[in-house]
Order: sequence, then structure tokens, then C-alpha cells
Amino acid sequence: MPRARKNTRKTDATGRVRIIAGDWRRRSLEFPAVDDVRPTPDRVRETLFNWVAPLLPGSRCLDLFAGSGALGLEALSRGAGQATFVDQSRALMRALRANLETLNAAGSGQVVEADVMAYLEEENSGNAMDLVFLDPPFRAGFVEPVCDRLAGGAWVKAGSLVYIEHESDLPEPQLPPDWALSRRKTAGQVCYSLYEVG
Repeated sequence: MPRARKNTRKTDATGRVRIIAGDWRRRSLEFPAVDDVRPTPDRVRETLFNWVAPLLPGSRCLDLFAGSGALGLEALSRGAGQATFVDQSRALMRALRANLETLNAAGSGQVVEADVMAYLEEENSGNAMDLVFLDPPFRAGFVEPVCDRLAGGAWVKAGSLVYIEHESDLPEPQLPPDWALSRRKTAGQVCYSLYEVG
């Protein structure tokens, strides 16, 4: 996840992420255990994908601060047409490329090793995304500026959905005025929300 990392270190250990449903149901994939990577828990992912199920088939997805790639991989497994994964960690992006190859999905998953804010700086010249996953590192203040860039760079359009995870003890973020809160739940220290772009 393009993370503003302080003292982040790569270890020799590995983490695992399990795909819940779809074509790759129950597949378990490895990724480097970088100390600030926390894949979205299964229960939260199940709720999220119940929310977005009507939009998912054939959709274009953008997984920002991708980390293990859990959200984008789950989307592809459940029928998304394309997923772009963005993260600044070379080790994580290398593992994600390998996992896409293992799943025979290299053609539908694009892996971009870049800082999220820098990646979004350029205006999107292609089609706007149908679904954006935003799970940034906590306590780093990324949610509002990233959403401003998504809106200002034509990355989303009317009807696009934006999924956001942030600390449950923080107030609701100030997002672009035409984004409407569709769903919200809290699980422990995590608040997760779905917004629809107007």
C-alpha cells in the first residue's frame, strides 16, 4: 500500500490471504509480511462484496494502497473485468504479480509500483473506474486528499462506488460534496463505508 512508512521493514516471514468466494474460492495466497500490512478481514470483505455485488460483473476496479491485493483479487474472483493495484512496496507488488500469474489472471490485473498520491496526480485519460477500494495506512491522513484527487482527476464518474476504511474513533471524513454515503459499519477499531459518486 503506498504507505508513508516509518521504520517499515521487510521480514523473512510471510502473510497469507484467503479468497472468500468466486472463481478462486478458498485459494490461499502468500505475501511478504511487511509490518504495516493488514489485509481486510474475511468478515468485512464478505459484507463489502455483498454491498457491491450488483455493480461487480465486468467492472473496472482500482485498489489503492493495495498491499496483499486482497480487495482487488476478491473483486476479480467474483467477476470484475479489470483491477489495477497500486502500492509503493516493491516486495508486495512482486508477490502480487506472482499471485496473479498463479491464478492465470495476469491479463485482468495490472500491478503498479507507485506512490498513490503521485499516481493520482495525473488526470485519468482512460475510462473512469466503477469501483475504488481505499484502505490506507492508519493515522496517516490519506483519506480526504486521496478522495479529492479521485474526484478531481476524472478517476470516478456518476454511479461509481468508493469503499473506504478508516479508524473508527475518527469523525466521518470530509469528502467531495457529490459523494453520498451508501453503507457504513464498524468492526472493532475499523470503520468501513461505501460511497456513491453523484
